[in-house]
Amino acid sequence: MKKNLFIFLAIIGMTSLFTACEKDGELVTMSSNPVAPTLTSVPELTLQRSDGTQVLQFTGTRVDPGFQASATYYLEACAAGTSFADPVTIWSGIFPESMKITVSDLNGILLKKFPADEATNLDFRLRAVLVVDAGTGAPGSGANPFSYASPVTNATATLYGLPRLDLIGSGMDQKIESALGDGKYSGLVKFNAANPYTLSDPDAGIVYGSTGGALAVNGEAIDPPANGWYMLKVDVNALTFETSQYEIGLVGSATPNGWDSPDTKMDYDPATGTWSITVDLVAGDIKFRLNDGWAWNLGYNKNNTGNLNDLFHDGNNIPVTAGNYTITLTITQPNGPTEAGSCTIVKNN
Repeated sequence: MKKNLFIFLAIIGMTSLFTACEKDGELVTMSSNPVAPTLTSVPELTLQRSDGTQVLQFTGTRVDPGFQASATYYLEACAAGTSFADPVTIWSGIFPESMKITVSDLNGILLKKFPADEATNLDFRLRAVLVVDAGTGAPGSGANPFSYASPVTNATATLYGLPRLDLIGSGMDQKIESALGDGKYSGLVKFNAANPYTLSDPDAGIVYGSTGGALAVNGEAIDPPANGWYMLKVDVNALTFETSQYEIGLVGSATPNGWDSPDTKMDYDPATGTWSITVDLVAGDIKFRLNDGWAWNLGYNKNNTGNLNDLFHDGNNIPVTAGNYTITLTITQPNGPTEAGSCTIVKNN
């Protein structure tokens, strides 16, 4: 009797053990019918310069893939009927329930692709990119298995053109703009130290130069600080101007200078708002930095390594094999320490 009881208890113990192991090793799989995010509201998009500081709010709902996973969300817009072949990212983050952006920021983003001072028919969507625990084995589906987009929401947007100052004599067609129309202008410009410049207001017919280091109407041409890309800020009310270096470069073991400065500098395209470079790389890692320093740098989002559409401050290194590459960087959040962006890396040979 005691022997039979012992065997019975042993069987129960082993059954419990195997049951626990089976539970611990359970494979979580993607729902066969995942619920995509939705874009539930789009604000009125007749934008006015006088409302530049007003905060607009888009709202959405979260993706439900059928298992627990975090996600990064992207609010995107494109010309109506183009199926997001060439979208612009308006907002990115992790809380789609409240996606906020100022009128001036939204106007500036949309002006990169769409005209000012006329009604433009746009399509909007909310796209979720899942950050999946590798241990779940969730398979996903489609060409981009962990990306799900909301149904398209159509809306008409009217953008306002920005007041500008044209750089005369800089050697390129360049301008800086006033997002709020308040006399304060800023923008990225490319200086050549051999080309002094003046600033022309085409609306008011005023030309600004410098007198004694201050901005002055009909002043002398301004000497650039050095060659390269700079952030130029001008206040025509206070008659001040300032320049600060703004150079995005590649750094890392794959680049010509490795992890040392100077970084391999990229070039900026004001028309597209992107930085690009064609460069020979060796096998190794790369990251993006501002002005050869680590205060501002971009790599893979540590929660989403491998996704070039989700670059973040102090992110992980981006590995590459040896070859010639064309690399294009789009900065979606320029202000540190929460800088963010996306990039394409195309191997030419």
